[in-house]
Amino acid sequence: MLRILSILEDTTVDGPGFRTSIYCAGCTHHCPGCHNPQSWAADGGREMSVDEIMEVIEADPFANVTFSGGDPMQQPEAFTELARAIRARTQKTIWCYTGYTYETLLRMPAQRTLLQLLDVLVDGPFISAQKNTDLLFRGSANQRLIDIPKSLAKGNVVLWQRA
Repeated sequence: MLRILSILEDTTVDGPGFRTSIYCAGCTHHCPGCHNPQSWAADGGREMSVDEIMEVIEADPFANVTFSGGDPMQQPEAFTELARAIRARTQKTIWCYTGYTYETLLRMPAQRTLLQLLDVLVDGPFISAQKNTDLLFRGSANQRLIDIPKSLAKGNVVLWQRA
């Protein structure tokens, strides 16, 4: 079961093209200036099964998927199960937003498992002093858009490039 605040269909702000964004509950980063502080409570939202979420994801054949929050990396096993279902049943890309850095996630076994199923990771905490509304798909300049398959293959961070 996943603890979900909301699912937003056909959004264009959480990655390229139309996306189904899964907003989870729970975030211990508590970044000052966070645009979604209502997501901090781990007991917020409601529990949903992978199958319930997959019904929404599969209903739109054109939208890819984004995990956001809260912080999906604080529910790594549940989001790993969801990512595996997405991979098995669709051809959709998966983006994930987290307050952790890529390097930190590599050292966390459960999170690394989830990381390996992602296409792009938007990493790092939101830092108010680095806020920039002109940045693509992120809020502060320290956050990176990381191409996960290329980064894992190369052994260091490869930034995502818009096609």
